[in-house]
Amino acid sequence: MTKAATSRSFTRTARPGGRAIAARSLLYALLVALAIVYIFPFLIQVATSFKTEAEAAANPLSLVPATFSTAAYERLFLHSDFPIWFKNSVIVTVFVTLGRVFFNSLAGYALARLNFRGRNLMFAGLIAVMSVPGVVLLIPKFLVINQIGIYDSYAGMIIPLLTDAAGIFIMKNFFESIPVSVEEQARIDGAGTFRVFWSVVLPMARPALVTIIILSFQGSWNELSHFIVSTQSPDLVTLTKGVASLASGQLSQGTQYPIKLAAAAIMTVPVAVMFFIFQKRIMNASDGAVKE
Repeated sequence: MTKAATSRSFTRTARPGGRAIAARSLLYALLVALAIVYIFPFLIQVATSFKTEAEAAANPLSLVPATFSTAAYERLFLHSDFPIWFKNSVIVTVFVTLGRVFFNSLAGYALARLNFRGRNLMFAGLIAVMSVPGVVLLIPKFLVINQIGIYDSYAGMIIPLLTDAAGIFIMKNFFESIPVSVEEQARIDGAGTFRVFWSVVLPMARPALVTIIILSFQGSWNELSHFIVSTQSPDLVTLTKGVASLASGQLSQGTQYPIKLAAAAIMTVPVAVMFFIFQKRIMNASDGAVKE
């Protein structure tokens, strides 16, 4: 092959590579721009929480406080009920997350594997519940909680949240993707239905379980409407109700920007930590897959 032919061949192969690099660079630039747009409010939130009241009102968009102050955090932890709010949110979130992982998995496995009368009707009802806006159910939820005697208690805050239709739907679809053959050997060895579910199928559903953990943790941690209709005692106020009350000037007069954003920043940390811990596993959808 002549040098000219070699040069033309190199040019033809190099040009697509150059276009690909340019396209990739443009894509990365777009992603960086979007990331900045999404993270900028969070940076303002953290920066404002360390400002003085006067500076936060005068220059709310500054990312560097002129006078670094921890007064907002001191007021939250030492001169308010914020520790009680945080404790209540932790208790509710832990129990709701554990309950949803267990009960959603059981219900999803029953709908995916067990043959019983009315299964299709029950699944149709599940889909119907998913289509109903949550705000429509607030008054019936209050009436039921009050009627059975668990109003204004941890039980009233936790029990109605122990299952959710979306979580059952996710687990059902994932269990259906697991080959039935992986359960046959366990049944031959004499394992019952629950033993097959607990020891064989559930460990293979880790991607779906991680999804349920993240969604349940985030949903119960940020829940507000349910706690409004299920409690009224100051001792049972959660972070969402407490932080919402700050908007009415509960702790002091003025804009209260540092206090509000300090509380919001603290609320953000547990959800962010939970997501970063499990993000690699939630994306590993092929984990535990078995080929027939």
